[in-house]
Amino acid sequence: MTVPPTAQDSDAALIEGSLTDPESFAALFDRYSAMLYRYVSRRLGPEAAEDVVGESFLVAFSKRHRYDLAQWDARPWLFGIATKLVARHHRTEAARYRALRRSPADGPVEGPADRVAAGVTASASRPRLAEALAVLPRRDLDVLLLVAWGDLAYEEVARALGIPVGTVRSRLNRARRKVRAALGDIDPTREEA
Repeated sequence: MTVPPTAQDSDAALIEGSLTDPESFAALFDRYSAMLYRYVSRRLGPEAAEDVVGESFLVAFSKRHRYDLAQWDARPWLFGIATKLVARHHRTEAARYRALRRSPADGPVEGPADRVAAGVTASASRPRLAEALAVLPRRDLDVLLLVAWGDLAYEEVARALGIPVGTVRSRLNRARRKVRAALGDIDPTREEA
């Protein structure tokens, strides 16, 4: 959980300030562009990620006058915008998962024995994971990936997608069950005892 910034450093303060000084909005880009890029890149690949992240900030800038200034953290808002833009690229995302499904598993390079074992198991599961992600309904996939790759809390996902927290919980539970079933009820990140 992140600690709220001071009132003058909050995202809400930056957005409010950008209404009279548009250049101050650039601080939000500096804070969150790398985070959004990682999320979008994992979903669409690096080629499309730069464009989607740039477009996300353009949309955010054009809609900044509608931002709820009571929300000090703009991450959910920005991730919501990016997720909606990713949806427009659903064919690119589906093709990426199909390619991952067909690609050979990469072996780990070096590291402690535990990391190597976990890496081998995770790499071997990659095609099945990609297949599971490819068939998830978009609404479940968005929730799962905002939590897993966007590192958002349930409440933040709810804000990002404009849905109740209970809906986030049920969609996440459903997505996790489907992915776990596709992986043979094995968590590839945990070592079997």
